[in-house]
Amino acid sequence: MRHFDPWSAEFVAYPYEAYAELRRTAPVVHHEPTGQWLISRHRDVSALLRDRRLGRSYTHRFSHEEFGQQPPDPAHEPFHTLNDNGLLDLEAPDHTRIRRLVAKAFTPRTVERLRPTVAALADELVGELLAAGGGDLIAAVAEPLPVAVIAELLGVPAGDRGLLRPWSAAITGMFELDPTPAAARAAVAASTEFSDYLRALIRLRRTDPGADLLSALIAAQEDGDRLTEQELVSTCVLLLNAGHEATVNTTGNGWWALFRNPDQLALLRSDVERHLPTAIEELLRFDTPLQLFTRWVLDDVEVAGVPIPRGSRVALLFGSANRDEARFADPDRLDLTRTDNPHLSFGAGIHFCLGAPLARLELTESFGALLRRAPDLSLAAEPTWQPGYVIRGLNELLVTP
Repeated sequence: MRHFDPWSAEFVAYPYEAYAELRRTAPVVHHEPTGQWLISRHRDVSALLRDRRLGRSYTHRFSHEEFGQQPPDPAHEPFHTLNDNGLLDLEAPDHTRIRRLVAKAFTPRTVERLRPTVAALADELVGELLAAGGGDLIAAVAEPLPVAVIAELLGVPAGDRGLLRPWSAAITGMFELDPTPAAARAAVAASTEFSDYLRALIRLRRTDPGADLLSALIAAQEDGDRLTEQELVSTCVLLLNAGHEATVNTTGNGWWALFRNPDQLALLRSDVERHLPTAIEELLRFDTPLQLFTRWVLDDVEVAGVPIPRGSRVALLFGSANRDEARFADPDRLDLTRTDNPHLSFGAGIHFCLGAPLARLELTESFGALLRRAPDLSLAAEPTWQPGYVIRGLNELLVTP
């Protein structure tokens, strides 16, 4: 497995050749350096995302000792309390209960009502980029847009919105493979600060509710059941972290893909309204921002004839599944007209991304604003990749109008 090296800058910059080799020669294989089983084919990744013999957590069924795992470092408790009470890492019945309550507040209608706000924010940010004569597309448009949208959605005061991005970046650093002690300390500090901030905001909304999602989450109930304060905090943080990181990196990775495929960029520019819906899905497939998603094996399973015992951890390689030649025609070609496109960038099964409609809305409005207002947008310098592999994105993307 010398070709699969998530700590290599060369691999992070272009992991797709290694993925192709895995699919050909070892589609289910144990990777000693990470202690995980790598699953690289679309059909297997898709099936395991829906298989209830696997879970994001095991603590709903086993103690750490029963499962052969070391308990988390007590020093990391603020991060784990925050993370372990969010939908991403919960399993039934808690996941079912919380998702049902959140869905009562975070409805498709809630997202659709945001469309004018998202469109106006995207247009304003693009206008500022053009007025500056270009610059870093990620810092100028990709990063501030989803933060502003989530802040608007939750009712975070405008003056506090600058706090959110640093907290999000620090917390998601713990999702990488073997995070450093410095990354863990930053995640713990951010978890504490963000949780304290949201608890204060929740107290305010309990006494003075507004027309925002946080107030709706506080009010959501079913048969007398409501979200606890910790569940409210964890849900709000997940909405920011999951929605923000995916949207930022899909924007950066997507425009980098378009600049490398000028024929497809020209096609998109020729009829933005017609091609943008399928283009967004293709950009999500072609260079997905979340390359790897893990699951614990709760009961013995067999994948493609390979037995994987209980207590193992599998690494579902989204980036590889989305380039699987057995499922996608000519998968390494960017095709913005692709309609048969069952990419797994938002996951599948009970953990399918709750914020997918909002992410699609943000991507549609930001790409649309750039395509319409900057029809000659071009690359100013070849970008470099951030060191993280699990959440994979560019350091910056310098452009000129």
